[in-house]
Amino acid sequence: MNPLEIGVINILRNGGDCFGHVSDFGLSVCQLMCWDPELATAEVADRVAECAAQAGVRICAVWGWVTGPGKWNFTEGPVTLGLIPEEYRSERVATLKRWADFAERIGAPALITHCGFIPENMTDPAYPAVVEAIREVAAYCESKGLGFWFETGQETPVVLLRTIERVGTSNLGINLDPANLILYGKGNPVDALDVIGPYVRNVHVKDGLYPTDGDRLGKEVPAGEGKVNFPALLAKLQELGYDGELIIEREISGDEQARDIRATIGRLEQWMRREEFA
Repeated sequence: MNPLEIGVINILRNGGDCFGHVSDFGLSVCQLMCWDPELATAEVADRVAECAAQAGVRICAVWGWVTGPGKWNFTEGPVTLGLIPEEYRSERVATLKRWADFAERIGAPALITHCGFIPENMTDPAYPAVVEAIREVAAYCESKGLGFWFETGQETPVVLLRTIERVGTSNLGINLDPANLILYGKGNPVDALDVIGPYVRNVHVKDGLYPTDGDRLGKEVPAGEGKVNFPALLAKLQELGYDGELIIEREISGDEQARDIRATIGRLEQWMRREEFA
């Protein structure tokens, strides 16, 4: 298959001077992940743009998080994550608009976030208000020429498809995190492309194991050691004409994270060289 550009998740820190994390791996593209909404300012954005340019790193998207509690589990997650909790919804819509301003200012093409445990039941009385909140953020991004991309995780592929259809703006896409579909028990990522493939705009290279306990997420593992069939996933993305980036994400820190990222770069290069996918 034709090689896709490999990048890495890069967490916004040091006031924006954070691109050594990308260059140290010999890479020149990243998805900028921003956990602290207080950093969504023009001053930080200008510093980010300056530091990225100095490092020769392209930011392919901004991943922005929101205010208030957020628990990445099955017990508290449904009532704390994303735009689902009504008590935080208006504030979080406003926060995501600030991240859209930030993305526009640094020249990134899109904003990504987790919208949360979107109701599976389309007749759920809460569903229309969730769709409207997503539409408000998406329309704001659209007005700035930005994409608004859902990261997979807490919802099944068909729920994502249904929600995209109902929101209806022209700038919607999906940040495919294949591991999250597995960790949350929401689907097989290769098969999920039959449902949401045309909307995939960015891909996280992350791997994991399915849940074996109904109360706990599955376990993240290094890419190539879990249940994501990366050769098949890459081949199917190629069939769909995907031409975005492959963004490595390893949700640990320190030397082990760096070793795993380097190993994943090698594995991706090997998977993309395989003759059967040429």
